[in-house]
Amino acid sequence: MSDALIRLTATEAVAALKARKVSPLELIDAAAARIAVVEPAVNALPTLCLDRARERARRMGAMPEHPGALHGLPVVIKDLVDVAGVRTTYGSPLFAEHVPATSHPLVERIEALGGIVIGKSNTPEFGAGGNTFNEVFGRTLNPWNTSLTCGGSSGGAAVALATGEAWLAHGSDHGGSLRGPATLTGVVGLRPSPGRVTRGTPANLFSPLSVQGPMARTVADIALFLDTMAGHDRRDPMSFEAPAIPFSVAARSPKPPRRIAFTADYGGAVPVERETRELCARAALRFAEAGVVVEEAHPDLGPAADVFLALRSQHFLVDRELQLQAHRDKLKPDIIWNTELALAQTPSRLAWAERERAALYRRFLAFFETYDLLVTPGAPTPAWDVTQRARTVVDGRKLDSYIAGSLLTSAITLTSCPALSVPCGLDRHGRPVGLQLIAPPRGEAALLAAGAVFERIAPWAGNFPLDPRPGSVPPDA
Repeated sequence: MSDALIRLTATEAVAALKARKVSPLELIDAAAARIAVVEPAVNALPTLCLDRARERARRMGAMPEHPGALHGLPVVIKDLVDVAGVRTTYGSPLFAEHVPATSHPLVERIEALGGIVIGKSNTPEFGAGGNTFNEVFGRTLNPWNTSLTCGGSSGGAAVALATGEAWLAHGSDHGGSLRGPATLTGVVGLRPSPGRVTRGTPANLFSPLSVQGPMARTVADIALFLDTMAGHDRRDPMSFEAPAIPFSVAARSPKPPRRIAFTADYGGAVPVERETRELCARAALRFAEAGVVVEEAHPDLGPAADVFLALRSQHFLVDRELQLQAHRDKLKPDIIWNTELALAQTPSRLAWAERERAALYRRFLAFFETYDLLVTPGAPTPAWDVTQRARTVVDGRKLDSYIAGSLLTSAITLTSCPALSVPCGLDRHGRPVGLQLIAPPRGEAALLAAGAVFERIAPWAGNFPLDPRPGSVPPDA
């Protein structure tokens, strides 16, 4: 019974809960059994709160009807976000024993709508980094090959999904922290438009760079979780109301886009490994099977890499300046580097970055007058050696920072466009490769519909749950 339950999609599990064919307690027990089996091999969920979950499930079971869209479905929350009474470390030694008294506003919303938190997923320190490791809990390993990284910073969330430890996982995304791990582990991830999902009460209340979002194993499950997350929160001045028509409707009855553009590397402006370019090009062309016009085209990125670095560093300065002053010796080098970049840059440099971001946004808007979607690879390479902090070379080009390997995703962050990562195949070493589907701002419904169309053409979810596989690092990884 336990094995059968973890094989359900989130949508199927919620339907079973709603019909009272299964109880929240049974799903918690199924997840706990699976976690006990696979967690030693992957280290995705270092903090569990199963007693808290079971108590909430018992209270829910006493209700005449399970509340909300999730009806008692177990979920996992990234360890950057507070859950009341549950150890929440942000991946930092500074908060290694931190137990918050109250939950993040998004967790409050998820629990009010029937989600039951069963654990916290691993993340790099303060979410900084494209490889999930920290000094509190160590490394999270990719279940497709445990010698490889799962990406970051929502790496624990992605691995929990891929291995069947959870049906839905919360993630967050700044430069690709949700989309990258989804791509490297073969799951699905959505970076929503800024304001679609509350970010709670961060110091960067008015920045559109960092967002919260859903991760899952199917597009329909992403839509289900987005319906749970989306909506206005008065504590977040950028948030806005959820649409009248649920996103799940778009995923259930998907309408293909009329015309999409594909680019493997923006005309060579972004380094992408050759095999990844070829696999993604073939996958994008499969949209034609649904009657979609597929053309090779792309907007001009301009100096997006430098723009993102300038704005990201300012974001870090707001978040980490005081910690840098008080605890420099306890922060990892990536955080110090990002923060000190902002301290060194001039006001004129920051003003230049804002002007260039506005120009990039206008170029994307003009591009979407011709195309419904832009499609790119989800990452420049498949997963690499887990002992390396980040990629250092892509397609023979040396990268000058760990952020440089994320331009496919960070450039989209600058535009405020929603982006969906969907798996599309395996490379010659058996590593997942994925597509990034990008829609105009606030175009999540059309984006999810397109993702569902692709998923029907190229079904993938049958690969899960995945038993972790030991392996060696490919020679080119």
